[in-house]
Amino acid sequence: MLVIGHFILDNPGVDAVDMNLLVALDALLETNSVTQAAERLHTSAPAMSRTLARLRRVLGDPLLVRAGRTLVPTPRALELRYEVSVLVEQSRTLLTPRGALDPTTLKRGFAVQADDMVLDELTAPLLAAVRAQAPGVTLHLLSDSSEGAAALRDGRVDIEVGVIEHTDPETTVQRVLRDRVIGVAAPDHPLITDRVTVARFAAAAHLGISRRGRARGPIDDRLALHGRTRRVVATVPNLTAALLAVRSGDLICPVPAALTATTRTALGLSAFEIPLPLPEVAIAMAWHPRNTADNGHRWLRELIRATLTALQPSI
Repeated sequence: MLVIGHFILDNPGVDAVDMNLLVALDALLETNSVTQAAERLHTSAPAMSRTLARLRRVLGDPLLVRAGRTLVPTPRALELRYEVSVLVEQSRTLLTPRGALDPTTLKRGFAVQADDMVLDELTAPLLAAVRAQAPGVTLHLLSDSSEGAAALRDGRVDIEVGVIEHTDPETTVQRVLRDRVIGVAAPDHPLITDRVTVARFAAAAHLGISRRGRARGPIDDRLALHGRTRRVVATVPNLTAALLAVRSGDLICPVPAALTATTRTALGLSAFEIPLPLPEVAIAMAWHPRNTADNGHRWLRELIRATLTALQPSI
């Protein structure tokens, strides 16, 4: 036996799982007429008669029987009428494309994993935009210590934002911001008050940002082309620690321009152009493809994109 809704089909087979039969049954039970049911479903009366015959075989009941010039429902048909109507309506709702999302009605939590350098600049404007547009949404902003693609696959993270290096074929990655590298220092540092040259830049005391303690990077490769090296006096694991350290001493530090604009201003730091051609900092978003068509997820992706692209990569 096969149970659909609360009624039982005694002969489960191809006919028993044909949704077209449910639609036809709904029309027949609503109209008590083969002709009217055929008109409603834009088919012919003979075709509807054949469908009624199939329904009778599947359900083991005549469903509609003749009484004079009309058809009247059997007790079994009356019993099924409401449940069939509900099933058909639910199926139509399920298979109808969703309309535009109204964020004010969204009640949902999202986990967003972000690089440290992105999180500092993204958090305040993103929270303000979410609270204004979708007060029922809760954001869980996570550090970038999770396992990247694995966390996206498992659903522990909805969106990853930052410098994304993994290329998992099951993950969708889209670039949202191209930032450039500048130098930061205290306002009275010589590289702020005087002209910046390659020699003076190389001679300064440098602070590096690396979670793994790496002191060498693209800057060193470019300096080598000029026959120069630099002294990295220390490395710190995150951008915030670097900016605080620069504010309190004579160090300089290379940082992304757009992603430090607000924090630099708040800390009273000054910026200068590094006199070397350096690669861009590419900021991207990643998510699992199962969320691509989800209206709520799409809304948050677009909001994050708009928030990041609004940043101006200027000194």
